[in-house]
Amino acid sequence: MFEIYIYSSVSAIPFATMGNKEWGQIGNNYIKGLFALGLQGLFLIICLGVYAVLVKTISITDIHTSIFMVLAYALLLGLTMLKTGTLSKSILNAH
Repeated sequence: MFEIYIYSSVSAIPFATMGNKEWGQIGNNYIKGLFALGLQGLFLIICLGVYAVLVKTISITDIHTSIFMVLAYALLLGLTMLKTGTLSKSILNAH
C-alpha cells in the first residue's frame, strides 16, 4: 500500500511526458507499472486466500506435524508473496 502511495505521488512527472512522441514511452511504462502494482495486490489477496484454505485442511492429530505443516505453509506464503511483484510486472510487461 505504501508503494502505491509513493508511486502515485510522483505521477505528474510521467504523465507530463505522454504528450511528447519521443518521451511518451516513459508515461506508458509508468501506467503499466501502476497497473502492475494493482495486479500485485490482487495476487496477494489470492495468495492469502489459498493460504487460509491450506491451513484449514491441516488435521490436528499430531501437534508436531501440524506445527511443521503450518510453518511450511507460512514459508510457502512468504515466497509466493515475494514473487507476486515480479509476476505482475512480467504479465503487464512493465519494467
